[in-house]
Amino acid sequence: MNDITILYIIIAGIIALLVALFQYIYKSKKRTKTNMFLAFLRFIIVFTVLLLLINPKFEKVSYYNEKPNLVVAIDNSESVSYLKQSETVEDIISSLKSNEAINSNFNVAYYTFGKQLQPLDSLSFDEKQSDMSLAFKRLSEVYGNTIAPTIFITDGNQTYGNDYEYATNSVYKQPIYPIVLGDTTKYTDLKIQQLNVNKYAYLKNKFPVEIIAVYEGTDKVSTQLKITSGNAVMHSENLEFDTQNTSKIVQITLPANRVGVNNYKAELIPLQGEKNTVNNYKNFAVEVIDQKTNVAIISDLVHPDLGALKKAIESNEQRSGTILTTKEYLSSEQDFQSVILYQPNNSFKLVYDDIEKRKLNSFVILGSKTNWTFLNAAQPFYQQKITRQTEEFQPALNPNYATFIVEDLGFHDFPPIESEFGPLNFTVPVEPILFKTISGTQLDEPLLATFETGNQRQAVLVGESIWRWRAKSFLEEQSFQKFDDFIGKLIQYLSSNQHKSRLNVDYESFYNGNDDLKITAQFFNKNYEFDANATINISLKNQDTEETYNFPFVLKNTNYQVDLSGLAPGQYSFTVSVENENISKQGTLQVLDYNVEQQFLNANAKKLQQVASLSDGKALFSSKFEDLFSLLENDPRYQTLQKSTKKIVPLIDWKFLLGLITLSLSLEWFIRKYKGLI
Repeated sequence: MNDITILYIIIAGIIALLVALFQYIYKSKKRTKTNMFLAFLRFIIVFTVLLLLINPKFEKVSYYNEKPNLVVAIDNSESVSYLKQSETVEDIISSLKSNEAINSNFNVAYYTFGKQLQPLDSLSFDEKQSDMSLAFKRLSEVYGNTIAPTIFITDGNQTYGNDYEYATNSVYKQPIYPIVLGDTTKYTDLKIQQLNVNKYAYLKNKFPVEIIAVYEGTDKVSTQLKITSGNAVMHSENLEFDTQNTSKIVQITLPANRVGVNNYKAELIPLQGEKNTVNNYKNFAVEVIDQKTNVAIISDLVHPDLGALKKAIESNEQRSGTILTTKEYLSSEQDFQSVILYQPNNSFKLVYDDIEKRKLNSFVILGSKTNWTFLNAAQPFYQQKITRQTEEFQPALNPNYATFIVEDLGFHDFPPIESEFGPLNFTVPVEPILFKTISGTQLDEPLLATFETGNQRQAVLVGESIWRWRAKSFLEEQSFQKFDDFIGKLIQYLSSNQHKSRLNVDYESFYNGNDDLKITAQFFNKNYEFDANATINISLKNQDTEETYNFPFVLKNTNYQVDLSGLAPGQYSFTVSVENENISKQGTLQVLDYNVEQQFLNANAKKLQQVASLSDGKALFSSKFEDLFSLLENDPRYQTLQKSTKKIVPLIDWKFLLGLITLSLSLEWFIRKYKGLI
């Protein structure tokens, strides 16, 4: 409270006293006890009213105790049960929950992790993959600015994501106390550490296979590596290991002689007495196709968009992208199935003639360097008013796009792209994939659209710098895959001339046993508007066991989706159908027999100890986990802190003053009434 406020309060007291004395002492000329009491009441009334008008502010200090957080993250993957540590984990959790000292000194929060991190509900140990780096990342978002020592109950074996040893060093800044699950004894073991192979190969070509074989042991041993397809042995060679040569990289090529999905098995013949033979083999598959889509990316400019397009196209082994100038394209003898025209100018005249002559499908990308005088005359499908000014647009997904399935990549958060100011006026019916958005307002103008004229398909993007979209997608997903798949679907549409369908189904030909097996579908009404009220079902049949399964699709944003994760390995045929509609789609898929969580024989104690050391924590083995309780209780970093908060409270918030005014006025009125002064 400042000096001027105190002065106002003193003046208010003097005024209230003068008013009370004047009315009940000076004016009545009697000094009875009643008049003195009435004068006191009047003083209280006037003074409190003036105080409320002045409204002085007071500091209010409150104190509270803040306990540190204790985060308990539990590995819920299959490897824990495979190493026979399920009961150990249950005992550890039970001891933590019943320990009074821990629960009184910490705010304890329990989480489980597999491929995702989530609050503890129950432990099932059935997660197909474990991503500890993601667990640390999610925990850092919650506990980044607090004191939160973290107990990590795990075997330390990671099967997915970035290396968690580096994640703890750079992302998660809390002390980590791993409780190591599993046997740390080293057994003699052979395993296929990694197998690298492309998903696709081309008929009558050869495809490469890279196998990394690893040995753990002290003796000199020899084994045989075999790659089989059915009963046929495709490759065989002998491998030798010892303490100096504990790994071998085997690179071979196999012939692609049969169209379709071809299954293979790579196997290391087990050693005598080898304890774990599950990790001695890996199944893999390659889809052999009899053609490859070649896309010409034509531009006379140097721009990062060209490299982004080429990378996105070639992320699928079935496609190749070649960057060419107009002269190089016209002199090229390659057979292109579709072309991308990047910001056409006068030099594209012969290119347009060639496209029309060969009836090629095309994707035109427009921007600030587009020559609109030429382009308006070169084709009759769209026209742009020439303003020689540019404008930036952000994308907004059209949920009713009916030609193929488009997943929302978070387009509304994508950076803007630039093109000519004003709308692009189409003279043919188009199907917008993306609409223009300016300053948060969505316009009814296509930003990216497709259309068909005769037997040709075309796509138009009204803007340059889509390399920023690819970069943004990577920042959000830590992968280019979603953006590349989006461009891939557009290229696939331009590479064929099939008529659009009201039911579109998106799936892979084969899946690894521990992959997420999700199939997406879109259904449109007769006006090709997305139908969010359809009932879509999938019927699967295991071709080996003849067993059938039926699942419903669930609406998710602008797609229907069904999660088939957990299907037994095998070959499946399926039918996707829409209730009350004579529309269905058939297909086949294969689930490969592979469980990455069963590849481990031991706990990775060395890495967990390294993580603990880097974070100023300590690793303990599960047999001595109770030592952790006293360690946490006695660590001075985790003491309960007394904190205070200071609030500035205005006097007008003090409700009892209003009660005092009301009480004083009431008493004054009743006394005056009783004494006959009213």
